[in-house]
Amino acid sequence: MKKTLSAALTTALVIGAASTTFAAANPFADVPADHWAYDAVSQLAADGVIEGYGDSTFKGNRNITRYEMAQMVAKAMAKNTNGADKALVDKLAAEFGEELNNLGVRVANLERNADKVKWNGEARYRYWDYRDKQADGKTARTDKATMQFRLLPTAEINENWKVKARFTATSNAKNDTAGNAEMTFVYADGVYDNVEIKVGKMPFFSANDDGLVMDNFFSGAQLTAGKDVKVILEAGRWDIAGQGNSFINAADVKDHAGYQGIQVNYEKDKIFAGVGYRHFNSTVFKTVNYSKSGNDEDANIWSVGGKYTFNNIWALGGAYAQNTKADSYNKSASVQLDYKKANKVNAGSWGAFLGYRHVGANVSLAPTFDTTRAAANVKGWDLGATYIPFKNTLVTLGYFNGKQLNNDRKTQTMYARLSYFF
Repeated sequence: MKKTLSAALTTALVIGAASTTFAAANPFADVPADHWAYDAVSQLAADGVIEGYGDSTFKGNRNITRYEMAQMVAKAMAKNTNGADKALVDKLAAEFGEELNNLGVRVANLERNADKVKWNGEARYRYWDYRDKQADGKTARTDKATMQFRLLPTAEINENWKVKARFTATSNAKNDTAGNAEMTFVYADGVYDNVEIKVGKMPFFSANDDGLVMDNFFSGAQLTAGKDVKVILEAGRWDIAGQGNSFINAADVKDHAGYQGIQVNYEKDKIFAGVGYRHFNSTVFKTVNYSKSGNDEDANIWSVGGKYTFNNIWALGGAYAQNTKADSYNKSASVQLDYKKANKVNAGSWGAFLGYRHVGANVSLAPTFDTTRAAANVKGWDLGATYIPFKNTLVTLGYFNGKQLNNDRKTQTMYARLSYFF
């Protein structure tokens, strides 16, 4: 098997990019500064992943042998990559195992001695400023600020199963009072070809509608099957009373809802489309703000969504959801135009979005939007931007301007976030 260096460059970049930033100078005479691969070649040369030839050339258009590719893999293995990079290196090591053994790389020993627990994390500061017009014409202002420290370990059980968790410590940054520390989720994650099984307390995200209905956590089981078309089955319980949604939250009721759901999502090339159904059951719903009788304990929520990515700059998506059991505030919709993206490993990258939201509290039970609140029952325009000033540092600013659904009075939200990833 032979490959051209230009084709192999992407692979080599992935396994070499975990080490340092781009080199200041490129040692190869045949790779000018305006070449598409200049930065990547410079970095890989500085990291020692590629060496070029004795005449100071790179010869990027020639075919390389398996032995030459194995040399690059061996150098990448020595760099102690982790996460997705390690998974790619492991696959390459299996493909070039014979050549690596000939090079003196003891693959089996490296795998046996590899660290079985990987740690990632985030330190974040978030601020919200809510301004709601009142019946007397005055504006009521409330604000809150939180600081969080998150640790996300991933422990390898065997070649198919891992345990994933998140520990979160939160404090009130507005008055510097101590908050709580908890295990936000912990679940076992098994992957067999195109089938994934999760059991435990896990992230709860309505992927088919891009978080219009749900972005939270639930305890139970999830089964995902398929490649381009994925079927997702979920069942368990959800901490509904802890969400603080004033339109469905009632006192002295059980604090969990029984839950069953299904999603069917299609994603290939530039197109994403999905449909989902979710059923919840809880006495929390027994209120006249939910149903006219005040005795309905069920929520049947249908949602659809889609997104088209025109290129690496523009993308347009939308979603719609409805709760057929609720009598009021039972519809939600979102349309969003995205411009570029902020990549946390690329300093200087940035992105922005403009969206229109209609968030009904009885269908968007825990939506993903930072600038709208389900309890506020709102509709209006949502604008935001993200920026990476330094590698693994994220700055987000957002602004929402709209009206409250229950009284048609003006509401605004200003939002800011600063995150450090490690």
